[in-house]
Amino acid sequence: MGVYFYTYIMSNFIETIKQKMRLKNYSPKTISAYTSVAKDVYRYFQKPLAILSNEQIEKYLHYKLDSGVQPQTIRLYVQAIHFVMLQICQRHDFIKIPYAKKPSKLPEILTNSEINQLLTLTKNLKHRTLMALAYATGLRVSEVVNLKIQDLDYANKTVFVRQGKGRKDRLTIFSEKLIVPLQKLTRHKIPSDYVFESNRGGKLTTTTAQKVFKQALLRAHIVKPATFHSLRHSFATHLLENGTDIRYIQKLLGHNNIRTTMRYTQVTTQALKNIKSPL
Repeated sequence: MGVYFYTYIMSNFIETIKQKMRLKNYSPKTISAYTSVAKDVYRYFQKPLAILSNEQIEKYLHYKLDSGVQPQTIRLYVQAIHFVMLQICQRHDFIKIPYAKKPSKLPEILTNSEINQLLTLTKNLKHRTLMALAYATGLRVSEVVNLKIQDLDYANKTVFVRQGKGRKDRLTIFSEKLIVPLQKLTRHKIPSDYVFESNRGGKLTTTTAQKVFKQALLRAHIVKPATFHSLRHSFATHLLENGTDIRYIQKLLGHNNIRTTMRYTQVTTQALKNIKSPL
């Protein structure tokens, strides 16, 4: 069969994957990732994923590893292939490919003093409020930039997170200290406007938010390998250190499994301070 025939088949195949994933309520980000894997496999073999054997797929994965692709990305490739072969193609002869467990890494936490430094040295109102809100609520960077004015409840000091990770809604808290700066930032805007808009209109991008955070780290002379997500990690850890029940923290963060939240018990420092080194 010719290349043009397979290209036609592949185009329809990708569209089928997209439609099935939409019906299963997968996020646009996951749909994009899985279809990208299917396209990449096609580019490698010049054949659709649906007709490949286990041996061929393993050859492809070894090629990606040898090309320098990180193990966590290989995990995504395997998950995508499993979904397509089992959910889309219904390939009952396909055997799931084992892959390495995700390495267990402790989240990078900022101290209260470091958080204060970040915010104090950031003079731009939008940038300071962006980071302060992320820390005060435990929101992911994508959730912060997607936040709209109508999602803020000043009376109850809560934030309504619409369609967060896993396409789930949830409520979280924010600090009374943020009411005034948020009101200043959103003055003259309508409820459906984004809280954090770019200078060119529309919402701020996640890339811009990450850059804002990196610049704040430099100003504060913080050398930890922290990212914007460290604000969320710090929110959870500081709540735990203050005695908040871990089940409440789980709900605020939007974790399905409490084991995900339990990792913060490994990084709290309050108990460690009371233990003296034997040296």
